[in-house]
Amino acid sequence: MSLLLAAGDGGFEAPSPRDFWLPLAGGDSPWAFTRPMLLAGLSVVLIVTWLLVSTRKMAIVPGRGQFFTESVYGLVRNGVARDIIGSREFLRFVPLLFTMFVLILVNNLFGITPLVMFPTMSRFGFPLALALIVFVVYHAVGIRSMGLGGYFKHMVPAGLPVLILPLIFFLELVTYFVTRPVTLALRLFGNMFAGHILLALCVVGGEHLLFGDTGLGLKATGVLAFVGGFVMTLFEGFVQFLQAYVFTLLTALYIAGSLVEEH
Repeated sequence: MSLLLAAGDGGFEAPSPRDFWLPLAGGDSPWAFTRPMLLAGLSVVLIVTWLLVSTRKMAIVPGRGQFFTESVYGLVRNGVARDIIGSREFLRFVPLLFTMFVLILVNNLFGITPLVMFPTMSRFGFPLALALIVFVVYHAVGIRSMGLGGYFKHMVPAGLPVLILPLIFFLELVTYFVTRPVTLALRLFGNMFAGHILLALCVVGGEHLLFGDTGLGLKATGVLAFVGGFVMTLFEGFVQFLQAYVFTLLTALYIAGSLVEEH
């Protein structure tokens, strides 16, 4: 958590979006190499290593590593892909959904990992990039499944009065091309950003109240802030898992919607 107590007057500097920039090289340049970029690369290395190690010696009776990997895979394969997309089409989308889920989950959990304490997805560019991948996939699937004309036609329910067809079609275009990718990215980003701000405020604020030049009452409040930070850490771990699951679930829903010919 890169939050600083204000120097000199013993005041407190509240968390701000600037604390999420964290350049490692390049300063304020748009091409700077930042800590979130390093963590994103590290997450890929960790995931690949985990998959290789846990599946190196596959057995009918799995060990703990294999069991854990198969449990995560089964959650995505059966609990998301098959249930949402359907048993006929789901298998070809499992690699994408599994990759999305694991990548988001690991980068989210960095937010409560000691010595790291920073969720990569609290930088908007990362969830936006994932949302754009989903955007391309579900449109490509829909056009391939129905044809270009059929894909745009299926956006409008049959049987609507002619007078409102243009309005409904416009609203559906906005939904498919703007609302879906934007809300997909904003939901993940907003939860990770807000959660990290709250954790940082509890920890750094508690430190300031407990160890700063404050009265006994405020020092007691500092202890409560640390306790609140611990509780928030547990809750944030649940939210981080939930947001990875929701992102993957919505991806499957969008793909499923692009595979059917009826709205």
